[in-house]
Amino acid sequence: MIVTLTPNPSVDRTMSFERIALGEVQRAASGRIDPGGKGINVSRALAANETPTLAVLPAGGPEGHLLTELLDAARVPHLAVEIAGSARMNIAAVEPDGTTTKLNEAGPHLTDAEVSALFGATARACVSASWVVGCGSLPPGVPTTLYAELVRRMSGRGVKVAIDTSGAPFPLAVAARPHLIKPNHEELAELVGRPLSTVGDVVDAARELVADGVETVVVSLGADGAIAVTADELVWAGAKIADPLSTVGAGDCLLAGFLHSTVAGGDLEAALREGVRWGAAAVRLPGSQVPHLEDLTDIEVHSTRTPQLDRVIS
Repeated sequence: MIVTLTPNPSVDRTMSFERIALGEVQRAASGRIDPGGKGINVSRALAANETPTLAVLPAGGPEGHLLTELLDAARVPHLAVEIAGSARMNIAAVEPDGTTTKLNEAGPHLTDAEVSALFGATARACVSASWVVGCGSLPPGVPTTLYAELVRRMSGRGVKVAIDTSGAPFPLAVAARPHLIKPNHEELAELVGRPLSTVGDVVDAARELVADGVETVVVSLGADGAIAVTADELVWAGAKIADPLSTVGAGDCLLAGFLHSTVAGGDLEAALREGVRWGAAAVRLPGSQVPHLEDLTDIEVHSTRTPQLDRVIS
């Protein structure tokens, strides 16, 4: 069982445009709504591929009601903690080449009691879990230490913890030594406080974090693939996608695929290959749709344990 905690979930409305022109009336060619938030996306991808999962989230107001309805429709097991505020609604504008412009709300204010209830629900969900995944931004009112506290509490229960976030909560969570982190290129550069221009730069930064106590660092590099680093191993994997539709949620699907393979007994290279396969499949789908088994079959993934370290990241 993989439990996900999404403190700031959303209803994601994705609209497709021939082009985006600021200051003008935009008429969408198509649109769709999906349950969103990074942890929600991880659980959606896992559930779509029959990996046991449970999504823990706060939900309130009309948007929260819609969010749980969408999770029900997608057959994603979930545990919703009732809150007074309304869940947020995010908008993504997608152009034909896959360029995505996102407009994200801050989210509802959570009280101390609601944060405590969220922790309690996560603890109950993790009784039979092998992993808990803390993902995404924090809504107003939530202390920046939330993910660090998640690492401490769940690690004490013998549950492995993965973190995928950014900004102020990220270094605090990393200092608590989670088992796995999955930053993208920009988030890793912010975390270590310096630009990372090449694959070698990314590898060096990841190795620093492993030396500080993080067991596994998985870094998504967009079109340049992904890197996974442990104390003993280095793997790069990538896939070429000629027909991108939307990048929304691709990194979340990469993490889901990596964990899916890990819990099935895959080694680091197998897990990264599967993660890249799921992430690449997500890029070929509209909106924030997640891939199912049939979406994964024709994606060719390349991997190596000796990547070109001087390769410049695009």
